[in-house]
Amino acid sequence: MPLTKQAPTRQAITLKGSTNLVTEFFKFAANTILFQRGVYPADDFHMVKKYGQTVLVTQDLALENYLDKILKQVNTWLLTGSVTQLVLAIISKDSRTTLERWVFDVNLIEPPADSSEPAPAKPEAEIQAEIRNILKQIVSTVTFLPVIDQPTVFNILAYTSESADIPADEWVDTDPLAIEASKSQQVKLRSFSTDVHRIEAMVAYRYEG
Repeated sequence: MPLTKQAPTRQAITLKGSTNLVTEFFKFAANTILFQRGVYPADDFHMVKKYGQTVLVTQDLALENYLDKILKQVNTWLLTGSVTQLVLAIISKDSRTTLERWVFDVNLIEPPADSSEPAPAKPEAEIQAEIRNILKQIVSTVTFLPVIDQPTVFNILAYTSESADIPADEWVDTDPLAIEASKSQQVKLRSFSTDVHRIEAMVAYRYEG
């Protein structure tokens, strides 16, 4: 009797797997922004291969530890579905004026209520290609964002649901670091999605027109 063979069914990505992918994306997106916008010296970064391309990652130990601490908490919030938005704000060191706000909306993908068939699992190669396109777009923003010719610092803000478990000694309520509407320009960036999360990205920048 001839043997029959069946192609293995690709498993849909789990909540934990998606959370790890999204957390890792934020790590590389933050590093790319900090490098491209000159918040830290270029010498503080080194090249690594990720998503089939070269990306820059900080070698500054204090910055690396700071980002790791934030991303560990973000990972926890993603697992509980309690983070809705992450913002990386670039601020003038002297005037404390917000120059740029890089906004990443976090949405949970709800399965169709009327569908008895599960949606086909999204290939990881496709997810990585979408992430690669966002990182490339962040790099290309230097062609239209105003030149930053002053010392800057940055802050990361997390928008969470009221039910989120927030470590009081590490996270505090803060100013949203918004840019006045009359002086703000916005550019929508690409998005990426897993089987569980969809990340929408945009950048708002101060425009003295």
